[in-house]
Amino acid sequence: MRRTKIVATLGPATDTPETIEAIVRAGVDVVRLNFSHGEPEDHLKRAEMIRDAAKRAGRTVGILGDLQGPKLRIARFVDSKIYLKRGDSFILDAALDSKAGTQERVGLGYKELIYDVTSGDELWLDDGRMVLLVKEVKGKEIYTEVLTDGPLSNNKGLNRRGGGLSAAALTDKDKEDIKTAAMIGVDFVAVSFPRSAADMMEARELLRAARSNAALVAKIERAEAVEQPDLDDIIIASDAIMVARGDLGVEIGDAKLPLTQKNLISRARALNRAVITATQMMETMIENPIPTRAEVFDVANAVFDGTDAVMLSGETATGKHPAKVVATMANICEEAEQSMQVRISGHRMDDQFGRVDEAIAMATMYIANHMNVRAIAALTESGSTALWMSRISSGIPIYAITTNERAARRVSLYRGVYPVLTREPVTDPKIANRQSVDFLVEQGVVDNGDAVIVTKGDLMGAQGGTNQLKILRVGEHENG
Repeated sequence: MRRTKIVATLGPATDTPETIEAIVRAGVDVVRLNFSHGEPEDHLKRAEMIRDAAKRAGRTVGILGDLQGPKLRIARFVDSKIYLKRGDSFILDAALDSKAGTQERVGLGYKELIYDVTSGDELWLDDGRMVLLVKEVKGKEIYTEVLTDGPLSNNKGLNRRGGGLSAAALTDKDKEDIKTAAMIGVDFVAVSFPRSAADMMEARELLRAARSNAALVAKIERAEAVEQPDLDDIIIASDAIMVARGDLGVEIGDAKLPLTQKNLISRARALNRAVITATQMMETMIENPIPTRAEVFDVANAVFDGTDAVMLSGETATGKHPAKVVATMANICEEAEQSMQVRISGHRMDDQFGRVDEAIAMATMYIANHMNVRAIAALTESGSTALWMSRISSGIPIYAITTNERAARRVSLYRGVYPVLTREPVTDPKIANRQSVDFLVEQGVVDNGDAVIVTKGDLMGAQGGTNQLKILRVGEHENG
């Protein structure tokens, strides 16, 4: 069974019930609604389609709403596109009309750029395809020298090499989109360009004010966000992080990305948070029916690093083969997970545990990895026990059995955790043991004589109450 989860972005290429159901059956665990594009009604329609498709397929699929964040972009050109040559002079003009760009100058979507840059800074546009060297700032104008030949078209993204732009993480549009996300009932909300834990705390307050308990995902894409102690603070203030390699690569340099990715995944797991690896993972499959070998290695390496999920963007949102790219990514993940490297963990071996349910989760995984346990059934209301278990690398499936639909969708992001939604709460611990093992037998996960661990609480149905761990043998579990 595949343990690494797949996040797929919805868009025009998936806007039919048939395609939505196809990607669900191909293996999507969480879908992404990109609030940078479309209207609230578009996102609501897609959310309804995914829920219907998941129900038909008998699967639990989470929904992630991804906020746009500050528009760090140039404005538009009169003729849509220009061509710049190395050595050309070019002006970024914060006072220019947003549609009046010419061969000599263009307006700015992010007008505060004039306060953030100085002579000698490099500005990277269009993910680094165009590089400008800042020569001088005069009033509302930034005078630059072109360092690379190439085309430049409308609304291309803009970054300062090395980071340091002062744009706030949450814009007025984001605050409205948080309300939309709450109305839709998304399970995760991703915050773009957070600089500090305060940005995540503000987003959480806005979510709670909108009466949403969605989990928060911090998209790590600023150079300053990867520096300690800010990185750990951001992770702790979030429920998950996303390694957003596009803008992050521009700010810190692509050569630093591989080691940074490993560190981000390691820190997230060490701090008991989930992590998504994103950006250009299978990008050639937007057009092509097969990935490049480099893309295969990229996905596999993220699995080796310990990521909870890998993400598809344009590959499913606008690509020609949405279901095929999901199935291909699922196959790569399954193969990579066969490596013993991904089943070995020294996670928190020297730590003290502050909570009983956390200690039960850690003890479960230690026993499971040293006793040839075939499966784990975690009876949970919040999903926290399953999250803690999933931080320990293993090849053992963890079934999060819950009556809470939101908890079921949240654990759909966690590596190696499979949500099981039950309609009828069970209060008798012995009956719960029997039903849990019977379910695993029905799924074909375990057979007679196999060892199974069941975790639960004295007060069944109470959040944070897991305080029991029981080892059962299939065929010998009828008496609880």
